Amino acid sequence: MSIAMPIKAENSIKIKIRELNKDFRTSFGTHTAIKPITLDIRRGEFFVIVGPSGCGKTTLLRILAGLETATAGTVQIEQGDSKRPQNALVFQEESIFPWMTVAQNVGYGLDNRRVPAHERNERVQFWVDKVGLTRFRNVYPHQLSGGMKQRVSLARAFATDPEVLLMDEPFSALDEQNKTILHQELLRIWEETQKTVVFITHSLDEAIILGDRIMLMTASPGEVRDIMNVPFARPRKVLEIRADHKYGELQARMGSQLHEEIEKVRAQEGKQK
Repeated sequence: MSIAMPIKAENSIKIKIRELNKDFRTSFGTHTAIKPITLDIRRGEFFVIVGPSGCGKTTLLRILAGLETATAGTVQIEQGDSKRPQNALVFQEESIFPWMTVAQNVGYGLDNRRVPAHERNERVQFWVDKVGLTRFRNVYPHQLSGGMKQRVSLARAFATDPEVLLMDEPFSALDEQNKTILHQELLRIWEETQKTVVFITHSLDEAIILGDRIMLMTASPGEVRDIMNVPFARPRKVLEIRADHKYGELQARMGSQLHEEIEKVRAQEGKQK
């Protein structure tokens, strides 16, 4: 059984995963979602996970968040400031509260942690300004675009100053224009905070634009197929990266491997018919 345990800061490792496995019991028997994974994620690293649908990406993220318990193996997260939350999770779907204003949503986690009112107000204002929503701080979500709602989600996550930021396809529902804008926004904020981020996506473009390293998972049951270093220095500009020949080479490498894993999924589905 796995539990998230603190570890002392050493060798710049923030998250240490050892032989992590996850099984689910179903009416058809035991389903293995994740085969044993061993992995180190460095402190301050932007680590991206890609893989075919159903490979266990979100299950792995939920284990890191403490929302799921692994069947075997361990997850250790370096203990920093005990006053900070261990993690914050940004979901794929909109997760802000419709009855709260932008400022109230951003301050929700701070309220739960009983941060003093003056500090809470300062931090809310800082992050509302940081994501470009100053004029909308007293607006309700139904008056915001999809991209603006995700800005609120980002601000709320960063406002609590978590040890690790966990992101589950947060931009997948956005159009390409809004997605590019938020990629650049997230890069700017991350480069300022150097937060440890674990980011799930189906988009190879998004993985390259954002990540320091990319882990590609196999078809279910998910395990590590490849881990790739992203060869672009920071700070980054999204449009410049896409024009670089190394971008195309890395995307082709990932695309080829991902295609093979998707074909495995299709073959498995064909056998079940």
